[in-house]
Amino acid sequence: MAQNPNASKDGGMRLIRDDLVVAEYGGASNLMFNELVKQWIKAGRKIYHFAFGQSPFKVMDIAVEALKQHAGENAYLDVQGLPELRQGICRFHARYDDLTIDPSQIIVGPGSKELIFLLMSVFNGNVLILSPSWTTYKPQALLAGHKPVILTVGVESEWRVTPEILEEAMLAQKRKGPSLLIMTNPCNPTGTAYSENDLIALSTVFRKYDVTVLSDEIYARLSYDQNHVTLAKIYPEGTVLSTGLSKWASAGGWRLGYHIYPKELSALKGGVKSAASHTYSCAPAPVQHAAVQIFRDEAACDDYIRHTSRVMAAVAEFCYRELSSIGVKMVKPKAGYYIFPDFEVIRQPLRQRGIQTCEEMCTLMLAECSVAVMAGGPSYLRPVEELTTRLCYVHFDGSDALKKSRDVSLDAPLPQTFVQDFCTPVYDGILSLKSWVKGLLSEAESS
Repeated sequence: MAQNPNASKDGGMRLIRDDLVVAEYGGASNLMFNELVKQWIKAGRKIYHFAFGQSPFKVMDIAVEALKQHAGENAYLDVQGLPELRQGICRFHARYDDLTIDPSQIIVGPGSKELIFLLMSVFNGNVLILSPSWTTYKPQALLAGHKPVILTVGVESEWRVTPEILEEAMLAQKRKGPSLLIMTNPCNPTGTAYSENDLIALSTVFRKYDVTVLSDEIYARLSYDQNHVTLAKIYPEGTVLSTGLSKWASAGGWRLGYHIYPKELSALKGGVKSAASHTYSCAPAPVQHAAVQIFRDEAACDDYIRHTSRVMAAVAEFCYRELSSIGVKMVKPKAGYYIFPDFEVIRQPLRQRGIQTCEEMCTLMLAECSVAVMAGGPSYLRPVEELTTRLCYVHFDGSDALKKSRDVSLDAPLPQTFVQDFCTPVYDGILSLKSWVKGLLSEAESS
């Protein structure tokens, strides 16, 4: 095996495995770029920060008060999570997803990210990852000792994996051992979502090849039409449902996620539980106790979810409308924080400036219109020449926007100027980006 040229040495001993390429598993690209942009902003640079997906809203008041009440909790907890918390999670998913879950099927961890990594670490078989996908899936698979199989999806299927793509991948694998498919629904980075019919069609292939699916549904409650369908309802025997408090509850820094395993995958759950006991021991005790109270207050959760998702839907509609109007291609997002625009429309003027890759385009975009986005390739597993980007439309203070939404009945529409008035940084940033694209198109026409 060739030596990793980036591996450190100490007394002749390599400190990084030879089969790991640092460029492919180094620090999470979204986190690193976010820190860099924050430093620039702190230094006084004007940037429209569309490169990081963190909730713009404050944590619910009931959650803050609950955390204060339980700040003194310092005992180690059951590695699977507080029994009361797991019971609350069962009620929550019965209410929103029509799922019947036993608390024993749940593992609570310090963020769903850690649980996904542990699942990959104990899984014995092929790991399948979609392109595009979240930045962390492939590096986690590599760190867990897998050589992931990449399934490329396209805009023609609205960035969703299809039964045909999956069937082709399984035939190419020649059914060499078990397979674990990692998929998001709703999707980061594209904002797309799977309908019930989509999931039924996919489940036929899942059952044919006995595929285990990690269904990352962290954005489920941020479905704009509040009509999310979980794969765990359609393919219960083979789905590990992954979610947590980071997105719908705006509690990313709380680091509380959980996985729900079907009884048919109890051996896999046991492996993850054992791995958890040897890594994180338990999710933070004060956060777990606070989360118990969050899940108990159904009315507060309902109100928060409906209003925050309505705000995000308005922002998504604005971004889609404005960028589409100048020829930028994208799928209209159905949930979450993201849109995945393709700037192929400015390919020619970019080439006239010597710009060939998406990363180069993003650098130029930042320099000329102060918009920061992340290139689709390589971070999201797209070709580096493809001009797709992940744009996060959460760069605004959600407090006033949430208050305004609550002042307006859910039965009435938000004002037409809502995004301009209450999500102003997004409004200004999208118009700056739109003006930049139009300027490049004018350059090409006049040359």
